[in-house]
Amino acid sequence: MPEQPEISIVIPALNEEENIDLLVEEVKKAIADKDISLEMIVVDDGSTDTTLAKLQAAAKVYPWVKALHRDKAQGQSAAMYAGIQFASGKYIAMLDADLQNDPADIPNMYAEMCKGNVDLVQGDRSRNRNDNIVRRVTSWVGRTARKLILKDTVRDTGCSSRLIKAEFAKQLPLLFKGMHRFIPVYSLMLGARIVEVPVNHRQRHAGVAKYGVMNRAFVGLVDCFAMRWMLKRYRNPAAFDATVAGDGQ
Repeated sequence: MPEQPEISIVIPALNEEENIDLLVEEVKKAIADKDISLEMIVVDDGSTDTTLAKLQAAAKVYPWVKALHRDKAQGQSAAMYAGIQFASGKYIAMLDADLQNDPADIPNMYAEMCKGNVDLVQGDRSRNRNDNIVRRVTSWVGRTARKLILKDTVRDTGCSSRLIKAEFAKQLPLLFKGMHRFIPVYSLMLGARIVEVPVNHRQRHAGVAKYGVMNRAFVGLVDCFAMRWMLKRYRNPAAFDATVAGDGQ
């Protein structure tokens, strides 16, 4: 039986043919070459270019590369859900495929996780971003809305760079559109302990953004209220087997 990887990296990808080869090489250099057991699961979300072919070629060279494919794009949240459910690692790392997230941050997150008393290590790009005034204002509005509506105090909840224990990741309701933007607050509801760490933020290496362009402002506000509805109605389904009485009766 194959050994369980320590880390499963889940990466949604839609028409990222120009980024795949470099992404694989960066993951190899940052993690595989450091003897951290891993699997890299790239979910091809209905790409119409050579993304899938490049992933299949990489998998022939590196056994830790896994390619999932969907004939039709279903969005970033659903792609993450597919990858997380497929993953077998003890911890689930998340990255975007456009190379704006730096795979070299994952070992630092892993070291933070190994200190104990942490369930989710969330990346914070705020120190390394050079956004224009419009982007800064919309980010502030979104962050303030999440804090007021959801009591979400995580600074950069939109950062995809994170490492989370698999038992929490597999409970995330990412089969609903847009839910990837609420991973930290939903994890808190599940009882996760969160630590935020600074991470790198880079310009997109190639191609154009496919996810998230229309998911700002009004749509994001509506999603905040939908998320609040879910949080208020969540009930813990856990139960223990009490068939045999513990007192010997």
